[in-house]
Amino acid sequence: MKVAETYDIRISVETEYIALQSDPDNGEYFFAYRIKIQNNSAHTVQLLRRNWFIADATHEIREIEGEGVIGLQPVLAPGESHAYRSGCILKSEIGAMWGYYTFERNFSESLIEVEIPRFELVAPWLNN
Repeated sequence: MKVAETYDIRISVETEYIALQSDPDNGEYFFAYRIKIQNNSAHTVQLLRRNWFIADATHEIREIEGEGVIGLQPVLAPGESHAYRSGCILKSEIGAMWGYYTFERNFSESLIEVEIPRFELVAPWLNN
């Protein structure tokens, strides 16, 4: 599990290779990831946007940005958490993802960027 904490908001990530949704013969390797967002701050926050960077062994880096996560913009009071699953397809059997979420602090309406830790996506046959 990879973990980062910024402004007392903790992001943890777990990954999994999904063989049934992959097609290695056509250069498609599907990885699922589970994100847990824990608000350890003293203030209510709302997740507004996401910015992801996805790299694979082809040296291509894709940027994905947009509103919320899987169609939601969760509001988290102090001590609350939000978890979701998503996934991505790589063109190779190894890669990485990282990025940040943009949150609004409800008490001041100020925006903060919270780090999503860099995590590796590795097909299981590459692990020794």
